[in-house]
Amino acid sequence: MSQRIHVRELADSFRGRASEALADDQLRTNFRVAMDSLMKKRADAFPDEGEREGLREQGNHIKARALSRLPDLLEQLEEKLTDNGIKVHWAETTEEANRIVHAIIEARQGSQVVKGKSMVSEEMEMNHYLAGRGIECLESDMGEYIVQLDGEKPSHIIMPAIHKNRRQVSKLFHDKLGVEETDDVNELIQVGRRTLRTKFMEADVGVSGVNFAIAETGTLLLVENEGNGRMSTTAPPVHIAVTGIEKVVENLRDVVPLLSLLTRSALGQPITTYVNMISGPRKADELDGPEEVHLVLLDNGRTGAFADAQMRQTLNCIRCGACMNHCPVYTRVGGHTYGEVYPGPIGKIVTPHMVGLEKVPDHPSASSLCGACGEVCPVKIPIPELLQRLRQENVKSPAEQPKVKGGGARYSRRERAIWRFWATLNTSPMFYRLFLWGATRFGRLAPKKAGPWTDNHAAPVPARKSLHDLARTHLEKGESQP
Repeated sequence: MSQRIHVRELADSFRGRASEALADDQLRTNFRVAMDSLMKKRADAFPDEGEREGLREQGNHIKARALSRLPDLLEQLEEKLTDNGIKVHWAETTEEANRIVHAIIEARQGSQVVKGKSMVSEEMEMNHYLAGRGIECLESDMGEYIVQLDGEKPSHIIMPAIHKNRRQVSKLFHDKLGVEETDDVNELIQVGRRTLRTKFMEADVGVSGVNFAIAETGTLLLVENEGNGRMSTTAPPVHIAVTGIEKVVENLRDVVPLLSLLTRSALGQPITTYVNMISGPRKADELDGPEEVHLVLLDNGRTGAFADAQMRQTLNCIRCGACMNHCPVYTRVGGHTYGEVYPGPIGKIVTPHMVGLEKVPDHPSASSLCGACGEVCPVKIPIPELLQRLRQENVKSPAEQPKVKGGGARYSRRERAIWRFWATLNTSPMFYRLFLWGATRFGRLAPKKAGPWTDNHAAPVPARKSLHDLARTHLEKGESQP
């Protein structure tokens, strides 16, 4: 029984899911092809290194300035949005946010929701919540629609179905929608469009995310390439936008460099096909647009990150996904391995604030610390530094009072004792010489298993003679020092 429990726990862990992903040749091929393409597109989009670094510095300053004034800007945003006729709701938890969304839909006696792409709605598990209350919530982003149809979660924050190739999508459409299989991508897109177009007109409520919320004007800005975001926010009589509190920026001028960084870093595009600016519901003399617009501002652990001067930098993220595209770990194991909404490097530093380190104890260590994520981040989040900080928080004892939610999840008295021994060994010359003498003479008695590392490596065996001994022998023979 205990062995079955252990196997089940392993399968549900990051390590277990990573092992499965590494054994899936098709998955690894799909990710390798996609990541190579995205990395090249980003490089081509920033041909001038000076301009790129200048933009990154500017983006970092804009986000840091907004975060330094976050409480004031959120109050200003609420005031301006209210003046524009948008109803603002505050939610501390995802449960509270879902209750707010459900109450708005229920007040309209709605039963059908069409949703544009939104990572915050994924945080909330909105689709599942609404389905449990008899409300159909259909994803209108093509990638999101594909993963919803297959009963999956997104594997990338920009391209949710990046783990599938065209043949897999074609088979999915054949199995679920009864259409003929085809390798023609345009035909596959048309299949999705035909299904979605009627839903836009039938929906009682449209839901969207927000890329930037502008405090100065009370504007919700949304970028997209497919037009589904514009349809979701204008065709239904009610529009509900959901976003994290960190998405607020000071003014419209700040949005210009951030937009350039976002689109070029994410997809290598100078600009997306659609840039939607929503400042209120339909007015009496206007022909289209929703009758009501609501904004749900979600915390979900963000104030915890905000309160920590170093971890606050995680809130700079503009959700471009560039760190994932360049991460050697993410590229090999894919997004589903992380088991949470946000995968990859950014997920490793964002998720602990939302769910606690005790739920994702392996995330901070699932990195080679190669630094690629920090080098490509458009707003210069020092992801490797923050991962090291989380690793430290992960092994703190209760007495050390971890400052990150769920800290101390990997604390081990045994490991702490080993490192104290190691520190003493390397700071005491006499103890070091005594240990070296014993290691060179009794090294073959060392254990052959030394934790997970020796699952794939041979255990190190101390040499019969130390470097000092070899050097001394050479000197005694009158030879030059090696």
